[in-house]
Amino acid sequence: MKRNLLITLAALAVVIVATPIANAQTKKTKLTADAAAIPTQQALYNDFRGVRLGMAAEEVRTKLGNPVLKDDEMDYFVFSESLTAQIAYDQAHKTKAISVDYAGGVGAPDYRAIVGTDLQNRADGSAYQMVRYPAQGFWVSYNRTAGPLFVVTITIQKM
Repeated sequence: MKRNLLITLAALAVVIVATPIANAQTKKTKLTADAAAIPTQQALYNDFRGVRLGMAAEEVRTKLGNPVLKDDEMDYFVFSESLTAQIAYDQAHKTKAISVDYAGGVGAPDYRAIVGTDLQNRADGSAYQMVRYPAQGFWVSYNRTAGPLFVVTITIQKM
């Protein structure tokens, strides 16, 4: 799922970069003026147990302990039967994504504390919401799977 999301985000970035923009300088000036007028939205949720984006892998392991699976690209932590986390690293071994799973929703924070808005409920009973913080360079999502054995996944990822 995360790999598909990364591929989708990469494809979106290519489309955005490849799209020609007429009157680029005029639009850039207008966008700069508009951005200055809009206050930066503060993220409601930006860390897990003190682990933040951009942290070195060693710092993450100091805060969270030894991962069950340890790799240069990703660590997998198991805290209990209902709580696990995956921390993904970039080539410089800095945190680029934090994904936390709450089996059965046990211990999961309220979605409003994560995304601040209502979830998009789907017909199958699952629910999802994402909030982007472009000025801060990351997004946060809250996802609840469908079914009696549902999982709540909270993800923080660099854009």
